[in-house]
Amino acid sequence: MSRPKIRRQRPPFKACRKCKLLVSHEEEKCPRCGSTDFTEEWDGMVIILDPENSKIAEILGIKEPGRYAIRIR
Repeated sequence: MSRPKIRRQRPPFKACRKCKLLVSHEEEKCPRCGSTDFTEEWDGMVIILDPENSKIAEILGIKEPGRYAIRIR
């Protein structure tokens, strides 16, 4: 008996490899750092609203509000 093929769903965003900002697939250049190096291989998401008062932003080194990947593979 053969196993059913599992089709991986495309992630809703791609991540900038340089600053980890998550952007739509239509973006060609990262609006945060200007990089054009993106990946769809990322895990976890954090949304930072107030980086100056966020311990998570401090730990991750995030200085600007936005949606970020926690880990890039």
